[in-house]
Amino acid sequence: MSIRSFFTRRIMTMSMAKSMPKGVLTHINEHSHNHALSRLSMTNNHLRFNHTTGASSSSSSSSSSSSSTAAASTTESSPNETTIKTPQSAPLVIATNQGTKYTATYANYATTDSGKIISYFHDIDLGLDLVAKEANFVCEIPRWSNAKFEILRNAPGNPIVQDSKNGKVRFVKNLFPHHGYIHNYGAFPQTWEDPTEKHYDLFGDNDPLDVCEIGSDILSTGDVKRVKILGSLALIDDGELDWKVIVVDIKDSLASEVNDIDDLREKCPGLLEATKQWFKDYKLADEKPENKFAFEGKYKNANETLEIVQGCHDSWKQLVLGNKNGSEIKQIPAITNTTLKETPGYVEKFNVELNNPAQPDAAFPVGTNRSYFFKPKA
Repeated sequence: MSIRSFFTRRIMTMSMAKSMPKGVLTHINEHSHNHALSRLSMTNNHLRFNHTTGASSSSSSSSSSSSSTAAASTTESSPNETTIKTPQSAPLVIATNQGTKYTATYANYATTDSGKIISYFHDIDLGLDLVAKEANFVCEIPRWSNAKFEILRNAPGNPIVQDSKNGKVRFVKNLFPHHGYIHNYGAFPQTWEDPTEKHYDLFGDNDPLDVCEIGSDILSTGDVKRVKILGSLALIDDGELDWKVIVVDIKDSLASEVNDIDDLREKCPGLLEATKQWFKDYKLADEKPENKFAFEGKYKNANETLEIVQGCHDSWKQLVLGNKNGSEIKQIPAITNTTLKETPGYVEKFNVELNNPAQPDAAFPVGTNRSYFFKPKA
């Protein structure tokens, strides 16, 4: 079976509580498969994957997170096969905190309502829709917060943890007039910036594709949202290509007013300039050089960005199918998953126990709330 056929026909199953809408069991039949293939000429030879999901994310942590439900349309394709499609909803994921936030003991696991751990990296469907320009997004860092949370790529279950260096957890500094991260920040699941292949003459950074969500709500760590893709900015970080994809939650009021990167210049004047400046300068407070950009710092539009997302999704498929040599990659990501049954990393459940219940948050290090000031360079 080809890679394309495998990923088109695969079945993703997540347990759902009886009180929730039934919506994450999907059987893609031959009709929908052929329909997807027929759209290739309309999408620059990219495969349009059906996104078939249930309710939007909820959280088991003490912090509040928004949740929503989309109505599902159900069609009977055979006595034993039901196709349930919810094209405007993200998958149900319960963000389950372990340990003490703002310390090295903290971990945020994606779980089902039954408590089964799933991978933020591999088990949550990207759900890329090249026509609607939508995909599913995992929030790692809420807007205006400082803790540098990220999906842990090389551990079973791929929880969200706080990045650390020299034994200390890391916080981003406040660049005046901003506090912490300028947007809700996170990643597209089932994407990977391949560090072994050059794209635009630069190697990838070995991580899922980074995403900036610009909507009105302050999200929570572990939230999964359906977002509209507007454009992207190509950051060069330590000589590696590090895309920043600009999106908006499809349920945000802004989503109906913007369809491409240039729409933001009219509807949100200053946002793109401030975003670029923040990414350029955010390391200065740590006495590091300012960041550089590819393409002369120009934003890519929505269609160009869709090709980038599709390319990183294809790279991820090569990774989970075991086609990447660990000897070529420093810290190759773990490919263990609970949904992709025909991949070498498939397991029925992760060998991880949720036995370290969430504790009260630790205090921020002294100076975390300080603002830093820098003169713009000509």
